[in-house]
Amino acid sequence: MDYKSIQALAENDMKAVDALITLRLQSDVVLVNQLSNYIINSGGKRLRPMLALLMARACGYQGEKHVDVAAIVEFIHTATLLHDDVVDESDMRRGKETANNVWGNQAAVLVGDFLYSRAFEMMVDVNEMRVMSIMAQTTNTIAEGEVLQLLNINDADTSEERYFEVIYSKTAKLFEAACQLGAVLAGLTEEQEKAVAQYGVHLGTAFQLVDDILDYIADSDEMGKNVGDDLAEGKPTLPLIYAMRTSKENNEAEDAALIRSAIEEGGLDYIDEVMKVIDKTQALEYTIEAAKRETQLANQSLSILSDNEFKTALIELANFSLSRTT
Repeated sequence: MDYKSIQALAENDMKAVDALITLRLQSDVVLVNQLSNYIINSGGKRLRPMLALLMARACGYQGEKHVDVAAIVEFIHTATLLHDDVVDESDMRRGKETANNVWGNQAAVLVGDFLYSRAFEMMVDVNEMRVMSIMAQTTNTIAEGEVLQLLNINDADTSEERYFEVIYSKTAKLFEAACQLGAVLAGLTEEQEKAVAQYGVHLGTAFQLVDDILDYIADSDEMGKNVGDDLAEGKPTLPLIYAMRTSKENNEAEDAALIRSAIEEGGLDYIDEVMKVIDKTQALEYTIEAAKRETQLANQSLSILSDNEFKTALIELANFSLSRTT
């Protein structure tokens, strides 16, 4: 099952999600309509809402509330993108100008707030306390992750443990919630719900690891952002953390000092030299192996569910996330 087949399986549900998103984006404030439509329709994969839909169906859910849940997940994801781009001072996402670059930081932050508040209005409409509880905790964790990442920027002493803490909070937590909500709607047991949630955690972690790899190997047309953006922003991602640690262990003091300077100073002045150290230490290969382990753990978590085409699609979705490095 390729990615197009996975999309086809969720097509009808995704059409319902898109219609709901269009309906709930409407505001009496023209700028809110313009900016939120711009970011929502900017060509993203809609991976998180599709994940919520597929997981609900894989868990045997037959109702319609998974459409609301999927739209809520997408609104929260979009709000985090708006705020992310302001914090990172990004000017490009998915091959287009970022909303903050078009309308300014103030408008981007405020419309991000609108999307958050609209998502919580929609949660009330779903009328499931567990849904509200999970999403409230999720948005809180995402916000903490943003602050943690901010603290790590230009910090060359960021450990691998701290790095994984950030990507759990910033990325994997929303994947976890999208999956867990499907199990909640389907009324699965606590054990099944936990397993399904772990699929989301591992998938989200693998997805972010692959993104961190692509920052060094993909071209800007493929990534929709500039290569080396993470390095330019002084973000200590796993390839850099591992390259510096391995250089130290191999008594390559110059290489370790180079990576440290690149993280602490940001910018792309050292990009060519950094790439040589990354190649020498096989830091990308190390990160790919970490992503493979997460993908395997994700798929193992689904063994608790009965076999069906939606479960198969989720397994292939995890495999697809990993295949982006090839």
